[in-house]
Amino acid sequence: MNNVWTLDRALTAAEQSGFALGSFSPRLTPMIQAVLAAGEKTASPLSVQISSRELVRYGVTPQEFADEFYAQVAAQQISVPVVLHLDHSWDFDVIAAAIEAGFTSVMIDASEHPLDENIRRTKEIVEFAHARGVSVEAELGRIGTTDFIETDSDEELYTVPAEAQQFVEATGVDALAVSVGTAHGVYVVRQPKVDFERLSAIRALSSVHLVLHGGSGVPAEMIAQAIRIPGGGVSKVNIATDLEIAMLEALGRSEHLTNAECKALTPEQLAVARQAVEATVVDKITNFLGSAGKAPELLGT
Repeated sequence: MNNVWTLDRALTAAEQSGFALGSFSPRLTPMIQAVLAAGEKTASPLSVQISSRELVRYGVTPQEFADEFYAQVAAQQISVPVVLHLDHSWDFDVIAAAIEAGFTSVMIDASEHPLDENIRRTKEIVEFAHARGVSVEAELGRIGTTDFIETDSDEELYTVPAEAQQFVEATGVDALAVSVGTAHGVYVVRQPKVDFERLSAIRALSSVHLVLHGGSGVPAEMIAQAIRIPGGGVSKVNIATDLEIAMLEALGRSEHLTNAECKALTPEQLAVARQAVEATVVDKITNFLGSAGKAPELLGT
């Protein structure tokens, strides 16, 4: 499928066109359809992702997730550029399984380790993935969390610009998730913020694609400013929690659904859930990321 791109290709195009690629986690395979439909409806490129922790929490395998992604790309005749991305992962076997399943991008998150060990582990994955035509994202610094779904620590450690330069040069990583103030999950007590000076300093020292995790709940004007940083700012924003909240509210539920439970919903319930997820993705693409209508430009049509 020619429109299933690597992350590196998609983010290069995003930077050139001045928008951020939304990397949306449906978390449940029946919701992949809704995310892709939103991209097609808005003529926007996007990434569909799931993390290692989400695979476990929701009861999905990399192969199941990839199979549904490719089935929906074909069934809906998706024409916009799309990426299949494995988010936060620590285990080599999971990353290898995702690549084998057809993921075009993977993330190795060794940020809990000292810099030298993070470099060593990341470089190992970069060499393995690049040999198979797959892009690699890594993390430097530590992005906090409020819900412990994507990460298991609420500790936050801002990315040091000089270390980012060293890390990228040593690993050859394609994209770098930086810790500049956002957090995974729902903002309840703390408020979202972005350290724009830190982002600018990282950009001044490296041309690596910059990724902002914890995009759910961050005001649109903050994202827009992060994208517009001179020299090319953030080119990928991860959004997961907002999608799940929309789906659960539409279903009148508060507790998360496993993948099996979601697949067991009635056709009417599935339609309501998908409609909510699709509307949320359309809103993010249109009012948040600046990527609506960009697909023809990327495809040269």
